[in-house]
Amino acid sequence: MAKAKKRPAKKKKSSKSKAVPTNPALYARVKAEAKRKFKVYPSAYANGWLVRTYKKRGGGYRTKKA
Repeated sequence: MAKAKKRPAKKKKSSKSKAVPTNPALYARVKAEAKRKFKVYPSAYANGWLVRTYKKRGGGYRTKKA
């Protein structure tokens, strides 16, 4: 029997930067609103609404190096 070839290990991509809200108070208010609005809060749909609404109200994001 022939031996199976070993595949080289894949390197995991590490995310070194993280998006941080520029206005934490506004972000917290909109996040609380999202939790009341959606039955399942940690969902892609709810987080998309959170980001859209936060930006619409004047919030922004900056990158923070971890």
